[in-house]
Formats: sequence, structure tokens, C-alpha cells
Amino acid sequence: MARLPLNSLPAFRTVAQLQNLRAAAESLHLTHSAVSQQIRGLEEQLGFALFERRGRRVVLNAAGEALLRSVEPALAQLDDGVQAAAAAASGSAQRLRVTTLPSFAQRWLLPRIGRWRERHPTLALEIDASHQVVDLQREDFHAALRQGRGPWAGLESERLFEGPMPLIVVGSPAAARRLLGAQPEALAREPLLGDSELWQRWFAAADLRIHVTPVASFNDAGLMLQAAEQNLGLALGREMLAADALSDGRLVRLSPLSIVYEHAHPYHLVFPPALRDWPPLVALRRWLHDELQMSQSTLHPASAKRKTRVR
Repeated sequence: MARLPLNSLPAFRTVAQLQNLRAAAESLHLTHSAVSQQIRGLEEQLGFALFERRGRRVVLNAAGEALLRSVEPALAQLDDGVQAAAAAASGSAQRLRVTTLPSFAQRWLLPRIGRWRERHPTLALEIDASHQVVDLQREDFHAALRQGRGPWAGLESERLFEGPMPLIVVGSPAAARRLLGAQPEALAREPLLGDSELWQRWFAAADLRIHVTPVASFNDAGLMLQAAEQNLGLALGREMLAADALSDGRLVRLSPLSIVYEHAHPYHLVFPPALRDWPPLVALRRWLHDELQMSQSTLHPASAKRKTRVR
């Protein structure tokens, strides 16, 4: 039985994923001929072909698909191990690279970075705000703060918020001066920001059937809340993302009525399994849960006091 040439497996996996030798070579920072030789050498050593050539594409045949299913978990584990070793070797210059949604970074994470630095002065937090779901190992990130239901292949995840996150109506202090305590019918006459379907659900919860045409919609909840702060309209947004603005008066909650959108994706902390016990990641997980508990206590102090008494 042929021995499996381990040095060729990363090239095999990349060609299988990209279905193009030249693209695989660019991804691996190798020449086209080097990648082609690795694939040819792997096939010669195994004694059978792994790919079918279809014009410029190279597609796995049945044997190639079987091999990829077998070696992919081992290659992913090796990737995790290298990342864990690199993290452990960084010594005093440790840093955590985290990718997250712009709305979560702007509205919740960044305002708390000062407390992170007080708690971990020697551990730098590098934040990448992006709507793109990145490959953590390939892009050299230690963790991601993502919205979704999971699971994410090859990664572990921890849900950050237990239970649903309500959507509430907020507006600027100027809007609050004329609308605070008003009936939902009055809110319907205001400029509305965000998603029309969610607004119609909110009005339906108030026993109103209203066709909603928002004056502006956004692909980022942070921008929508910022627009509400600037008195451009009323926003229907996640209570947690509005928490700091509610606390310092930049936004005001205009109605006690809230809704829960069952299709809204919860937030998770996602990370490679090999980093689960890496001290900087453990520190991040603990800090996130502490800060989330503090946010919940600020939003709902009466509930927090009840929980404290039960303990």
C-alpha cells in the first residue's frame, strides 16, 4: 500500500476547493508548475487519478472525493495546531485577532475596549469589522463574533445571549419630547427607519394594520441607530445594540412595546477547537460574558436584582 505524501496534501485540498491549478498556486504562493507537479506526484504515488480535467477546471473524481473526505479533518486539525502553536509562541507580545460585524463592533464592543485594557493591559485586541464571513485559519484570526445559528464546520461556538433579543422603538431626544408616551398611531406618522416587515410586525403587535414605507433602510444596524440619533427618523432595533445610547441619552425608548423576530440570528463567539484553552481566548470569553451581564443589568435593573436575591 502506498504511503501518503503529506507534503502534497495541502496542495491537493486547495486545488479541490478552487478547481483551478493557477488559482490554487496563487493561494498557496507557489508557481503553477510546482502545484501541478505536487498533484501529479501524489497521483503517481497512489497509483490512480484524483482529478478530471475539464477545460481550465480540475474536478475531483470519485477517488479524489473519497480522499478529501478522509484527509480534510486531519488537515484542519493541523491548521488549528499550527495556529495554537503560533499563539503560544508569541509570548509577551500576545494579541487577539477578532473579526465581527460592524454594527456589533461600533455599538457594543468598541465602547467597552477601555475596560478590556484595564483588565488585560498586556493583551492587545485587534478588531476587524466586516460583513464577510472569513476563514479564521486562512485569514489568521483567533475568533469571530458572528450572527447565525451554527454549527460552523471545523469550529466551536458559544452563544453569547441566552434567550431572544427584543426589538424596541427608539428615537432622538428631540423625537422623544413630542412622542414619549404617545400611542402607536402617532409613531406611524413619523419618518421610520429600517425594515418594513419588522415595522409591520411591531404595529401588528399593537393591533394596528399599517402599510409601512420606511424613509431609509440599511444593511448595518449600527448605521440605522446612528441615523436615529441624528433625528432622521425612528428606529426599530435590537435593544442590546442600543443599550449604551439609551444609557447616556443619545437615544430614548419611545414605547414599552417590543417584539421578538423569530428569524433573527443570535450572536456567537466562534473559534478553532485547538484554541479553546489558550489563555488569551479564555480571557476574551470571560470578559465578553461579564460585559454582557453588565449590559443586561443596566437595561433591566429590576430583573438583575431579582436574580441576585435568588442566588
